[in-house]
Amino acid sequence: MKHALLTGLLLTALALPFSATANDDTSLCQINLSKIRDAKVANPNLSDAVKSDIDTTVHRAESALARHNDDGARECVSLTQQALQKAQSN
Repeated sequence: MKHALLTGLLLTALALPFSATANDDTSLCQINLSKIRDAKVANPNLSDAVKSDIDTTVHRAESALARHNDDGARECVSLTQQALQKAQSN
C-alpha cells in the first residue's frame, strides 16, 4: 500500500511542472491577445495590409489555443508575439 501511495505521489509531482507550463502558455497567450486588441485601438493609423496581417495571425493563434493542448498554447504564444511586434512596429 505504501509503495502505491509513493508511486502515485511521485507521478503527481512529475506531472505538475508540465501542467503549470501549459497553463502559463495559455495565460500568456490570452494576455498577448488582449495586448494586440489594445495596440490596434491605440494605433488607428495602421495600414489595411498590416491590420489584415495581424488579424490573420490572431485568427491562427486563437485556432491553435482552441486545440487545448501544450503545442497549441505554445504556438499561440509564438503567433501572438509576432502579431504584437507587427502592431507595435508600424
